[in-house]
Amino acid sequence: MTRDGLHLSGNIGPSRDIDRSGSNLASFWLRVLLMISVAFMAVPASAAGIDEAINANVQPITDKLSAFIFYSVRIGTADVPLIVCWLIFGAVFFTGYLGFINVRGFKHAVNIVRGKFADPLHEGEISHFQALTAAVSGTVGIGNIAGVAITVSAGGPGAIFWLIVAGLIGMTTKFVECTLGVKYRQKNADGSVSGGPMYYLKHGLAKRGMTGFGKFLGMFYAISIVIGCLGIGNMFQSNQAYVQLLQVTGGEAGALADKGWLVGLILAVVVGAIVIGGIKSIARVTVRLVPFMILLYIIGAIIVIAMNGARVPAAIASIFVGAFTMKGVTGGVLGIMIIGFQRAAFSNEAGIGSAAIAHSAVKTNEPLTEGFVSLLEPFIDTVVICTLTGLVLLTAFPTDYLMGGGVAGIELTSSAFENSIPWSPVPLSFAAIMFAFSTMLAWAYYGTKAWTYIFGQSKNKERVFSFIFCIFIVIGAAVKLEAILDFADALIFVMAIPNLIGLYIMAPEVKADLKVYWDAKDKAQKIARENTAA
Repeated sequence: MTRDGLHLSGNIGPSRDIDRSGSNLASFWLRVLLMISVAFMAVPASAAGIDEAINANVQPITDKLSAFIFYSVRIGTADVPLIVCWLIFGAVFFTGYLGFINVRGFKHAVNIVRGKFADPLHEGEISHFQALTAAVSGTVGIGNIAGVAITVSAGGPGAIFWLIVAGLIGMTTKFVECTLGVKYRQKNADGSVSGGPMYYLKHGLAKRGMTGFGKFLGMFYAISIVIGCLGIGNMFQSNQAYVQLLQVTGGEAGALADKGWLVGLILAVVVGAIVIGGIKSIARVTVRLVPFMILLYIIGAIIVIAMNGARVPAAIASIFVGAFTMKGVTGGVLGIMIIGFQRAAFSNEAGIGSAAIAHSAVKTNEPLTEGFVSLLEPFIDTVVICTLTGLVLLTAFPTDYLMGGGVAGIELTSSAFENSIPWSPVPLSFAAIMFAFSTMLAWAYYGTKAWTYIFGQSKNKERVFSFIFCIFIVIGAAVKLEAILDFADALIFVMAIPNLIGLYIMAPEVKADLKVYWDAKDKAQKIARENTAA
């Protein structure tokens, strides 16, 4: 580590305490995961009652965990989940504390992504643009298509307004966690780097005399993401990819009926072939796939909105008016606000810390540059894509139908596209599959880095986790394990608790570094202007 603490080198690694606890955890989790994997390999996925039996046994545990993590308090007539409040309060705090860096730093972020300040000699594995696409691939998923429809159905047009607000302030949370992810990353013996909340929780808190607390939070975070990534970033994605293919191939009477295992197997082989090469391999794919799939979806959405152009003014008006009305929504204005905030938090994952793992692999010697780059992630995911989905829905159907038509989720979004472009379900399904596939790539990397944090860094250990991850892709496509998915979903959001605790503690450090960075930037620009004038 340099004297000023701006960068951590390869001298920092897991402590012996972590190694010992990791060894015990290894034996336990390997037994659990391999037993599940072997069970599904030995018994046909279509065997009656397998998924029902698993759901029945896991559901009681899931219910208790979900009740704790998504605990709600009654405020007026609205049920407010505390975990959502935790995420939103953090975003509001960091936005104010750092002087609206999400607005002030936006242009600078774009310039960094364009490569204006790139240096190939800097430490790291991938470029700023590759890091952005790798992280965006983990957040732009099925939720951008299906989740927004659920949000509008529950909260009406006004929920989109609060979704946008939450996306804008969530940019600052990403800035803080991704800056720290690079600052406290670890350089491995093979030249690769590892970073993310596990590392800045452990080492950042140790710097403040909270060594034991930091170790606990880091390990808790790593275990949660290893298990959670197998659900939300794996099984759910492969399951939804199969569902989409099923819809466009004739449904239950089509060629892919009862062939979920085959779709899962194909996905597993492709994902495995990519993730085995690490972040460089993943970035080579996402740098092409992510811009293409986002542009495909954006162009399709804009076409639908343009075809219904006469309804656009009314749709926009309904968003602003609906944000402050109580009509048709339980909980009134507060209920609408919470619904919008919740979708934004679930979509862009600001405060959960997962994206910091991908951003930590960037080639830079200045952590704040990647903090700026990460500002763009919630903007793309939530402010752009989710808003366009909302406008597609509002221009295609009247509000009464959206909120009481009996159709919700991706089926509603698909109907909105089909209403204007009859053949659109096919490319929409293709986009949904790409979203699911790219999400699996990102979460495979997140899970791998958490796995090696727990068990130690080595190629063989990475391959073990990649193998387990790919098995769960097949399982996710073949069966409907709602209880396990709910369990994993809960674990993903419990990660926000240790992550935001660490961010609050280290916020003054980020603010001080930001002042130094801006001062240096202003000085460099002043010198450049003087040289030009001379």
